[in-house]
Amino acid sequence: MSQPLDVLGGITAEQFLAEYWQKKPLLVRNALPEIAGLLEPSDVMELALDENVTARLIKQKDKDPNQWSVKSSPLLKADFQKMPKLWTLLVQATDHYSFDLAELWKKFPFIPQWRRDDIMVSYAPKGGSVGKHFDFYDVFLVQGYGQRRWQLGQMCNEDTEFAAGQPLKLLPEIDVHFDEVLEPGDLLYVPPGLAHYGVAENDCLTFSFGFRMPNVSDMVDRVGDKISENQNLQNPLLDIIRDQISPVGQITLNELDYLKEKLLEQIQNSTVLEDAIMSLMSEPKYPENIPEAEEIGTGDLADALEQGYQLMMEPASRLLYTEQENEILFWANGEGICIADASAPILKRLADGQAVLLDENLADEDILEDIAQLLNESIIMLVPLHNDEE
Repeated sequence: MSQPLDVLGGITAEQFLAEYWQKKPLLVRNALPEIAGLLEPSDVMELALDENVTARLIKQKDKDPNQWSVKSSPLLKADFQKMPKLWTLLVQATDHYSFDLAELWKKFPFIPQWRRDDIMVSYAPKGGSVGKHFDFYDVFLVQGYGQRRWQLGQMCNEDTEFAAGQPLKLLPEIDVHFDEVLEPGDLLYVPPGLAHYGVAENDCLTFSFGFRMPNVSDMVDRVGDKISENQNLQNPLLDIIRDQISPVGQITLNELDYLKEKLLEQIQNSTVLEDAIMSLMSEPKYPENIPEAEEIGTGDLADALEQGYQLMMEPASRLLYTEQENEILFWANGEGICIADASAPILKRLADGQAVLLDENLADEDILEDIAQLLNESIIMLVPLHNDEE
């Protein structure tokens, strides 16, 4: 069993997964003290005005706070003029713009990387909120600045009714059984389906570490894409053996079963399924946040071997792998990638969130070629070592 974790209030990851994960909420005081003050409201406002950032400005009318409006990015300075008393600004993927925030994913090593969505930040003045609602994904709500009051209620599902006539999926009411104010560094885990309602006590920032599962519709679409890429499968099927005559307008059960069998043969092809799922899971949610890399060659890397650099994952990119029968296969940003066998242990460490020192251990020409390719595709990045590291 693993060691107790401060981020979980002193319980082990196994205990959390068994007792809380997707089951019930968990409040941990001072779980992530290092998040306090990482960003301030002015930082979030500035970030929201960046044309490449995904953000939403949510307002409640002064005369009728039950009437909401939503403006999605790109946001302009004019959008923040003549503001009502109650409003909230949501900025997605803040971990793509702050290495310090991206590093905090490492506080949740018990949830695999492929489940990560992003770290969203919510900024609101006193009284601001996004209303009573629920999500279909797991979220760790961490207070970063100011205070926010959280109320938790009933479990909801796809049949739950929402308030009519609103631009947000809001619940009419919640059956409150939890009512606490979070201070900077406090964490609240909210499982999927649990109604929750957060209201700013003052100017505050709340960070949402979201973990999302794929849906069946997207997976089926991706399987279809992979099958459609196979030229051989674009040829017509052979007809069934016709030993009986049937009405010209009828498809017989025998014919229907034959067509279904041929279709299921391809859908059940494990190689196609694995490639489809892994390409979907490794697809970046915000590809526009992936920076354009400066071209680098193996010679440049060889020159940098002794200059104090390390390799790390690019926060906006995704690198995943499968491992079976001593074979490791990698996917990055929606595509399968081919690498030398010698590079596999290095990529595995990077995918697992570790930094890899660029030193003489990586001097192999094949390894340097793979590293250069990954750098040029902005899957990984080259970062100078700080004096206090290594």
